[in-house]
Amino acid sequence: MNASAVARQEVVVKHAKAAAGPAPHPKAGQAMTGAEIIVQVLADEGVDTIFGYSGGAILPTYDAVFRWNQAQDERGGKQHIPLIVPANEQGAGFMAAGYARASGRVGVCMVTSGPGATNTVTPVRDCAADSVPIVVICGQVPTAAIGTDAFQEAPVPNIMGAVAKHCFLVTDPARLEATVRTAFEIARTGRPGPVVIDVPKDVQNWQGVFKGEGHLEVRGYRQRMDQMSGNSLTGEQCEAFFARLAQAERPLIYAGGGVIHGEASGALRKFATDLGIPVVTTLMGIGAFDTTHRLSMRMLGMHGTAFANYAVDDCDFLIALGARFDDRVAGVPARFARNAKCIAHIDADASEINKVKRVQWSHVGLLPPALEALGAYARRSAFARDWSAWHQHLDGLRTRHAMAYDRDSELIQPYYVIEELNRHTQGKAIIATGVGQHQMWAAQYFDFRESRLWLTSGSMGTMGFGLPAAIGAQFAHRDRLVIDIDGDASIRMNLGELETVTTYDLPIKVVVLNNFGDGMVKQWQKLFFKGRHAASDKSLHKKDFVKAAQADGFPFAVRLDRKADVPRVVKEFIEFPGPAFLEVIIDTEAGVYPMVGPGQAYDEMITGDFIAARNPQGSKEADASEMF
Repeated sequence: MNASAVARQEVVVKHAKAAAGPAPHPKAGQAMTGAEIIVQVLADEGVDTIFGYSGGAILPTYDAVFRWNQAQDERGGKQHIPLIVPANEQGAGFMAAGYARASGRVGVCMVTSGPGATNTVTPVRDCAADSVPIVVICGQVPTAAIGTDAFQEAPVPNIMGAVAKHCFLVTDPARLEATVRTAFEIARTGRPGPVVIDVPKDVQNWQGVFKGEGHLEVRGYRQRMDQMSGNSLTGEQCEAFFARLAQAERPLIYAGGGVIHGEASGALRKFATDLGIPVVTTLMGIGAFDTTHRLSMRMLGMHGTAFANYAVDDCDFLIALGARFDDRVAGVPARFARNAKCIAHIDADASEINKVKRVQWSHVGLLPPALEALGAYARRSAFARDWSAWHQHLDGLRTRHAMAYDRDSELIQPYYVIEELNRHTQGKAIIATGVGQHQMWAAQYFDFRESRLWLTSGSMGTMGFGLPAAIGAQFAHRDRLVIDIDGDASIRMNLGELETVTTYDLPIKVVVLNNFGDGMVKQWQKLFFKGRHAASDKSLHKKDFVKAAQADGFPFAVRLDRKADVPRVVKEFIEFPGPAFLEVIIDTEAGVYPMVGPGQAYDEMITGDFIAARNPQGSKEADASEMF
């Protein structure tokens, strides 16, 4: 039989298999406990890591995971599902979130009932706010004991239903298998988010038949998802978009976290570069567009670069992609993008359209096909515009309003430390952060060449996020350099996870920028509360972070307090092959600038002492020399 005949036969066989439907699951019909069914579905979903803390109500499933891995060892199997044990359940939730943010896959957290479940409330809400897909499996007291205030009972559906994308309580064990599959479906589809499964202990111990297939009937949800994913841009919509774009002199793309969650970074880069449209990103959208690219204007918003914010003020056509005009970006909605004659908005969530800012053109659907359709229309219609004058204007903004700080200070400036770290990482490291000043400095001064390198708590602003998120990211990418940029106040929230790093011998690099307090709170108190540092000054605390890191097994634990030593120590820190901890004593007066204060618009931005403001005399209008 010749090659072409073989190929034809393979096609016939392939079509025959497709017509016959999917092959049955190899374990379909086998007797399993509920716990074993959970583990089997996790394996089927491709789960390769579980983060969690054990306890009585989840022990059957923990034991089933142990036996699964034991069987893999005995058979020479490769589908191990290691259980990663944190210091507490909040850490487990943020590890699952870090794993999901860095990989794009669903992170999994497994905890016991009562306090185990309630300790995951913050990471669940954090994931919902930032559209991060995780599945949290909680043990629960036996079905008959629910509502009796049994030992370690908590009303998980009542609590989680308010903060999760969805929450299931499994009381019918026959529905357990379909419930777990459906939880993954809901977590990853549409606008991603956290799904919680509350599983009573008797349901875990129940014995039944594994079906190997099946989902719950969530008809309304699937109809919405099918409608959204199948909602393609029409030729008329594309024509209307480009009719408006043809009239623009100063177009600008405003890209949010939805670009990353929707796996649309590649489509965005092609669309922007093919048409020559500059890009600003939100805090959550960092990395969606290469920050070193000539079209990148970096981050906009409350602590965005001055040149990015001025670009938004000056644009006449704003294209919002996967962004929600939140308060840290839009500030005063009526004065956001004040010179834009047209705002276009593409998002997967219909509720975001016109929620904060009225737009003149919109589309609800998946971002990649939408951007590809617009790009294809531009090529078919030979669309071309010369925006060189706009590009020159933006180059001027970058130059006149560049990020700057006191480089002559004898004290270590945090910006200098990050610049040195960035010089070694070249925009290719995974950077996780806590929340506070250090978070904003990292967003402003690090480069990010691609998406899923920037992990931070955006909408919730959860202190203590950085270290466990870095751990989750390192499990997702064993071969990547992962750095946690933290503050002395933020890392205290989950300091116990230092031991998790060394327990699993993870080569994570932890930086603590120590300014002896809640730096961002102190900055607000300085600007808006006459300098009264109520409960934010920690200069009298006795914590020795280096000794703490050493006690938790860090082989590299160094305090850096001399400016002259910064280049050498940073180099040694980055090049150290294992876990490394670096505490840097920074200037306690260092601030995060620019800053758009509450109730202010971009033309009222506070730029500090070293970044040039466009209207230093407080004028409401830009200088005549800078007007386009």
